[in-house]
Amino acid sequence: MRGIGCVAAGFAIVTVSDAAVKWVLPEIGVAVAMILRGIIGTIAILLLTGAWRAPGRVRPVNRSLMLWRCLLHCVVTVTFYFAWVRGMPLGDSYAVAAMAPLAMTLLAIPLLGEAVGWRRWLSTFAGFLGVLVMVRPGGDLWRWEAGVLLAGVGLMALTRLWMRVLARTDRPAGVTFWLMVAHVPVGIAVLPLFPPLGWPSAGGVVAILILGFGNACAHFLFARGFALAPVGLLAPFEYSTLVMGTVVGLLVWGDVPATTTVLGASVVVAAGLYNLYRERVRARLARAAEIAARPGLAGVG
Repeated sequence: MRGIGCVAAGFAIVTVSDAAVKWVLPEIGVAVAMILRGIIGTIAILLLTGAWRAPGRVRPVNRSLMLWRCLLHCVVTVTFYFAWVRGMPLGDSYAVAAMAPLAMTLLAIPLLGEAVGWRRWLSTFAGFLGVLVMVRPGGDLWRWEAGVLLAGVGLMALTRLWMRVLARTDRPAGVTFWLMVAHVPVGIAVLPLFPPLGWPSAGGVVAILILGFGNACAHFLFARGFALAPVGLLAPFEYSTLVMGTVVGLLVWGDVPATTTVLGASVVVAAGLYNLYRERVRARLARAAEIAARPGLAGVG
């Protein structure tokens, strides 16, 4: 229950934080938003976890995997910020991001050695058909920014699998701290591509603070949640951002998702939830078989 609470709260916070950065991006630009997110987020994690007094709490254990996850996650952040600064609605970006659990199902085969049965193969295929419905030619999402975001979502699925691996060795504080730190050099590196646009307004300053502190708190909750509960139990809560993001986009920017976007996203979400259901069923069967194979239990019942 603690893991569920952490992840649910994290997704609620990250939705507000994403809305804040989408609001301020036209004022400061993608690269500056990355840098400020990293600086403020790093400070927030140091204060939140007390790591400024005990640096050992954020010391990385699996250093190479930590480095690659941080760098790839920063690339994912750039793709989302780019899509938002180009005008993509918050709800539409979350609809595309709903593909991540399906991509995780496929990536878990070579990376984690997981077996995928024909039912999950079929539902995953149906989910990708839902993506095609969303980005069909002539639709609201038929734009090259959506293609960039789809590539980012594929990388996001990989970083989430790596977070499952890191949860076995590294503390949530360390996973989040180094992710926030990585945003600063990556933001500086992309400055030539996304130069500063200007100084933020008073409302922009508030949005920047929400962006930095909100993302730090959300990712700390994610890391903590995945360390406390199985991913199959927590993953369905990711889809809550689709609903919250659509509502926030409607209230703040007046964005109404297209019918094809809603239809395609519904197919993707249904496929993702079914895959999670099948994963839990297979896990229960595997546990039952393991218990039955233990010495002294044969023939019981």
